[in-house]
Amino acid sequence: MPSQGLEAGVEAPTDQLEWDISSAAGLVRKNHLAAAWDRLNAAQRNLPFMASAVLAAALESFGNGDERLLVGRFGERIVAMVILAPRGPWRWETFQPSQLPLGALVVEPGLSVPGLASHLLRRCPGFPLALTLTQLDPWLMPRAVDSPAAVSADYIETGWIDLEGSFENYWAARGKNLRQNMKKQRAKLADDGIRSEMRVLTDPTDMAAAIERYGTLESVGWKAAGGTAIRADNAQGRFYRSVFEAAARCGEAVVFEGLFNDRTVAMNLCLQRDSTLVVLKTTYDESIRNYSPAFLLNQDAVEALFNGGKIRRVEYYGRLMDWHTKWTDNRRTLYHLSEYRWPVVKWSALWRSRARQRRIAGRAAP
Repeated sequence: MPSQGLEAGVEAPTDQLEWDISSAAGLVRKNHLAAAWDRLNAAQRNLPFMASAVLAAALESFGNGDERLLVGRFGERIVAMVILAPRGPWRWETFQPSQLPLGALVVEPGLSVPGLASHLLRRCPGFPLALTLTQLDPWLMPRAVDSPAAVSADYIETGWIDLEGSFENYWAARGKNLRQNMKKQRAKLADDGIRSEMRVLTDPTDMAAAIERYGTLESVGWKAAGGTAIRADNAQGRFYRSVFEAAARCGEAVVFEGLFNDRTVAMNLCLQRDSTLVVLKTTYDESIRNYSPAFLLNQDAVEALFNGGKIRRVEYYGRLMDWHTKWTDNRRTLYHLSEYRWPVVKWSALWRSRARQRRIAGRAAP
């Protein structure tokens, strides 16, 4: 069995994997498992939100205790780890709270993810008929063609910015309307006697108050009506405070805060590692009608990142919105991968899904 990792460009024989299955709490309690998870994450793209500490915080805040940690080995070497949660008696899915941009899966490069899913389905507890690996990123795990018992489905498009060259050249390549609008808004702010500035927070002692201010902005916006806003006393608030305080102690937390005359009007919560910065959450004061505080903050933040020289890629990982397209032309599609025990189960599931879509379309028709 390989001992130094998988050979580049060679698809590993996933049917030779041996699996250990335990409570997902083991990722929190056993240091060697956390270290193995972080090693696999580093072998992919070393994304900060995929660190074992973040997954542990997510399990604590959003898990219900039914989650299982499956550890795949070639001999003594761990080459794949995944946290799964049951979805009824016949299906398992990757642990996927909405706060995590990607599903809880890390693998060594060279390991076939479709092959992994096929093998993993038959090692899941019980006798499941389906396994879904959710929110996979083709930047980390290339999307394969469907097989008789597997199908991939689009999740969302997302965007990113490559920080190449100078900010001046990047800004000159943006749309004329965006550049003119930002210039007019800054002039109007000056005419109205409003001082606009950006504060960058990275110290661990600043994180709790920053998360609280973020929640205050969300609490007066549309997310408050849906009950999804961050609050200091809810699971989301506790999760983000825990994650950002821990990340700040490692120099990996960055909060960009836009202010008008010392009043917080927009915030971006970000994690950074190596040369990549991920914008996890953004919000702004929706009561401000005459300006675009989120756009102004984004311009200032991107300029600061260009000038800082450390960050070479900004990842959004959220659904690609119209406003994203004003800042970047880059896009890719995240996807789900479902593996079924037999092809007939796949076709049955697809038939039910299409029938459901037809019923929804029929109800929406005038």
